[in-house]
Amino acid sequence: MSWRRDNVDLMGDAGSVAPAGWQRARRIARVAAIGTGATMAATVATGGVLLGQARQARRTIPMAEAPPPRCDGVYGAKLPGPPVTMVILGDSSAAGYGVHRRRETPGALLATGLSRRLLRPVRLHRFAVVGALSAGLKPQVESALEVTPDIAVLLVGGNDVTNRTPPSVAVRYLVDAVRMLRAAGCEVVVGTCPDLGAIRPIQPPLRWLARRWSRQLAAAQTVAVVEAGGWTVSLGDLLGPRFAAEPARMFAWDRFHPSAEGYAVAAAALLPTVLSALGAGPDRRVPISSREGVRSLPEAAHEAARHAGTEVSGAQVRGRDRGPGGRWVQLRRRAFFGVGAVPQSSPSAESPTMEGLA
Repeated sequence: MSWRRDNVDLMGDAGSVAPAGWQRARRIARVAAIGTGATMAATVATGGVLLGQARQARRTIPMAEAPPPRCDGVYGAKLPGPPVTMVILGDSSAAGYGVHRRRETPGALLATGLSRRLLRPVRLHRFAVVGALSAGLKPQVESALEVTPDIAVLLVGGNDVTNRTPPSVAVRYLVDAVRMLRAAGCEVVVGTCPDLGAIRPIQPPLRWLARRWSRQLAAAQTVAVVEAGGWTVSLGDLLGPRFAAEPARMFAWDRFHPSAEGYAVAAAALLPTVLSALGAGPDRRVPISSREGVRSLPEAAHEAARHAGTEVSGAQVRGRDRGPGGRWVQLRRRAFFGVGAVPQSSPSAESPTMEGLA
């Protein structure tokens, strides 16, 4: 998500609230009217109250103080076997903005959890950039391909919403990134756009519109990524209920990004899918003969956007990839693995070895 105060720009003028790009995004996802009703959105969009709320959000959410800690290195360096190479791409939510120690970043949490479950070392490279939009993924992917990754985790979309990037444009850049990685033999897991309606400094009715736009983009991302051969996990309002109950614990100092505990919850949602994408999970992608858990891709995208922590991946029914409603996918809602912060005494966590890194 965006870290600059002037990037919290959900509103420009009243006429720009519902550009044609949002209509195109609904066609990409083949789902309509997700979240707050269109009638309510159109009504509030004509008022000056949204402009005032956008200005207030810019004043409330402070600017960045320092970049997030680097988390590159080898995790589980003493474990046997060649390292699995993982890359982290995307925006500030991928980089871990809001925490102060490398072991608290999403990349470190995922690499630690992955090495423990694979019983192999994991070499982590973080190419995510604070403030990045989907349009900025290409140079990140090009850098990532230089290290020959086995698995890529992408978290992106929040800045596209706050900067009012048409979903059709944002999704096109994301699809290009996924295809480049898949063409190189890299598995791809995408954490879809978070629900900006869960951000407390954004007040209703702007919050309702932010939620609607976030879910529309998340649904469009799900369709596009799975069609391109990747896996998706909906982050949505994963932290929303806990943010509301324990804002001091779940928010970082800026009240906009997650805290260390917030990132741990997100990493716990992503880790099972990362394992499955690598063929190490309990439910490797296999042909499925039952309709249980199987949906058409548009239906699954719609449902995943509403339910955080939902995985969507390609599937088969009776040996076929597609049915009357489009591509078949497996939709899973699984219990999260624990990926809490590892003890500071662990050399693979707080101080990963840098051997072999540029």
